Amino acid sequence: MKATQRREEILRLASSGGETIVDELADRFGVTASTIRRDLARLSQEGELARTYGGAIAMHAREQPLSERSAEHHAAKAAIGAWAACQVHPGDVVLLDAGTTTAELARALRGHGPLTVATTGLTPLAAISGAEGIEVLCLGGRLREMSQGFVGPLTEASLERLTFDAVFFGADGVTAERGICEANLEQTRLKELMWQHSRSTFVLAHGAKVGYAPFHAWMRMPAQWTLVTDDEASERQLAPFRANGIRVVVVDGTGTQVR
Repeated sequence: MKATQRREEILRLASSGGETIVDELADRFGVTASTIRRDLARLSQEGELARTYGGAIAMHAREQPLSERSAEHHAAKAAIGAWAACQVHPGDVVLLDAGTTTAELARALRGHGPLTVATTGLTPLAAISGAEGIEVLCLGGRLREMSQGFVGPLTEASLERLTFDAVFFGADGVTAERGICEANLEQTRLKELMWQHSRSTFVLAHGAKVGYAPFHAWMRMPAQWTLVTDDEASERQLAPFRANGIRVVVVDGTGTQVR
């Protein structure tokens, strides 16, 4: 992992609301404590972190626009999307959340028809539009520019008339205790309606988002759901999910399940 990527991950972890500890970060990233201290010093100079004894805490949490997120962790998102596409069968009716990882799933679904794919996001819509054998439904409403996803009463009304074999969510963060974390309640309310109309629920989140809770709006999760992540997620991150009875799928760079 490059230094810039490592600092980005450190900032994500710190923004979850807890203190980042030097020794724990060194172990997580496989670098020396001195390297982590330099990373924390750099982030502190940039105004992103406040130093504490033995670690640091985040100064603030900022929602990234989709244009920034699209280039991050692309290989992991593509691998997760490839595995998720294999869970969709001919004739299924599936629902894709807005986001960059669900866009990779949409791209991987091309050629998997016949299918019906509904989405609340412009990015998945663009990725699957025109695919042979796939009927595409766009659940429109008010466009949220930050996520390029539709929200609000019009989107919710569309959901009331449909049911799905599976729903695939993205997330700003996901924890075992609370579920999916998002920037506002309008997003989490919509996600709750989405799973209520779906037979199976999958959360697609690369390793940096696992255990990450940057905001204060939460989606109540169904009794049974599946977390799909990449092999950058450590067993320490995944243990709380397994302990809570959540199915955890870890994929490698090819989209093959390895854990």
